[in-house]
Amino acid sequence: MRDKRTPASRSGRRRRPSGPLAAIEAPARAAQARAGRLAILGGLLWPVQAALVAWAIAGWLTHAPLAHSLVAGAGFAVAGILRALLDQWGGAILFRAADEVLASERAAAIARESLRSAGGVTGGADGGPSSAALGALVAQKLPLLVPYLTHYRPARFRVMVLPFVFIALTAWVSWVAALILVVAGPLIPLFMALVGMAAKEASARQMVEIGDMNALLMDRLAALADIRLLDATERTARDFGARAEGLRVRTMAVLRIAFLSSTVLELFSALGVAMMAVYVGFSLLGQINFGAWGHLSVGEGIFLLLLAPEYFQPLRDLAAAWHDKAAADAVAEELAAGAAAEATPVLGEGATAAPLPGPLSLRVEGAAVRRGSGWVRLPNFTLARGEALALTGPSGAGKSTALAAIAGLARAEVGEITVAGAPLTDANADAWRARLAWVGQAPHFLDAALAENLDLRATGADPAPALAAARAEGVVAGLPGGLAARLGETGGGISGGEARRLTLARALMAAPDLLLADEPTADLDAETALAVIAALMALKARGTALIVATHDEGLIAAMDRAVAVPARGPARAAEDTEAGSQAETSAETEA
Repeated sequence: MRDKRTPASRSGRRRRPSGPLAAIEAPARAAQARAGRLAILGGLLWPVQAALVAWAIAGWLTHAPLAHSLVAGAGFAVAGILRALLDQWGGAILFRAADEVLASERAAAIARESLRSAGGVTGGADGGPSSAALGALVAQKLPLLVPYLTHYRPARFRVMVLPFVFIALTAWVSWVAALILVVAGPLIPLFMALVGMAAKEASARQMVEIGDMNALLMDRLAALADIRLLDATERTARDFGARAEGLRVRTMAVLRIAFLSSTVLELFSALGVAMMAVYVGFSLLGQINFGAWGHLSVGEGIFLLLLAPEYFQPLRDLAAAWHDKAAADAVAEELAAGAAAEATPVLGEGATAAPLPGPLSLRVEGAAVRRGSGWVRLPNFTLARGEALALTGPSGAGKSTALAAIAGLARAEVGEITVAGAPLTDANADAWRARLAWVGQAPHFLDAALAENLDLRATGADPAPALAAARAEGVVAGLPGGLAARLGETGGGISGGEARRLTLARALMAAPDLLLADEPTADLDAETALAVIAALMALKARGTALIVATHDEGLIAAMDRAVAVPARGPARAAEDTEAGSQAETSAETEA
């Protein structure tokens, strides 16, 4: 039966291997191919050198003139210099390509996390990765790609060519010697594959432990003031000791596998060379009289002995690079997981922009955001200046996602979100966010003085009124340095409720047209929660529109109205999701 696929589809199917690591490696493929050809050319010079050495030694036994040895020595030196130059040239190509790939992946990782954590609303979003995890990725894990990019692919190129050339040259002298290489050689990649599976799992566990260690360090540094106040330094030291011990165990597991595989590979290569030496030795002594195409001479025997180790060398190089591949696979999978988490891109560029002109208005109709394998459907509603709306619903329904979609921090693939009379798009998202302020569930602070964190738009206004409205004056008064204090990324040194009040003060200072607040009264005592609600109402009285996602019945009662976010549903056709949203609208209208 004929294959009905087109030639392009057939060739495309075998052109590139799939997988996260293959995608990362793709920009370096051309450089790897050039370096691989140079490595093969350099490897092919060794038989020339081996032949010259064998010729020289055979000449010594026949009392050849000195010129004979000088010619052999000169030829050996010239071939050695050429090999060194080819190795240096190929290495330079590989390291340049690896540096470019590393810089590209590092920039992509930072840009991706920046988009998650910088939507232009408050200068720092919520729920993004910690700086410790990102720092571990770009500073410690990504460099593990370099040994793979510079060693593994060139080693594969050499394995695909040189061993076969060496077998052919060996068979030209002795078929028994070639048979020894043929039998001993395949055992190396076999055991390399068996050990490599364990090496990949061990490397993945080591990568996780490195990230956890960095996260623990950053978390404890941020909370250093609390640790000292609570006299918890000994417990913190024990935590670090336990985490360090875990990292040591993971690292030693990787090293054990590396040493085990190295021992196995060296054993088989040593046995192969030893069998070759036994055959050559007994043949020269006249004890073995078969296997050669005639009587094996001293020069031929020396040539075989010199060729045997080089036959195994590409296989050993590939085995060593296999561990580099295991580490690179673990890093590539982490990068792929991070990229996959960015399922819904941010609208706009996250750049500073002039506020979107026009009277404040917001209309959400039939909008839905894809999250993984399901949809988050936004309730249909309209909002004007000075109105207050509560988004309600069970935990996990998607209230936070709904707020993100309204701010343009998540793309609504279905339906429409209209802001200031125009559809929310990439073109106007930055300008729309210039009119918003955000209070999120997970407070986030820049590495700057608290005064700068409160006044992100650099208005120069006095923060005292906003701090008073948010009941956060006492928080600032209790900080060393007051407004000059630098908090940790998540507000180290203060409680969650205090951090929440500071982010509310930051939103109040921005004097927004619309405030989006995600659980603004969570983690607060009843008295402080009432004060926060009063501050929100005061902001509303000044004309600011409010949308809060909350479970707090008191806050819901203070809003003008409440709409429920439906529970998440499985992925389905966009028209089905939109039809469901329109049905909701009809039901609300009839009610």
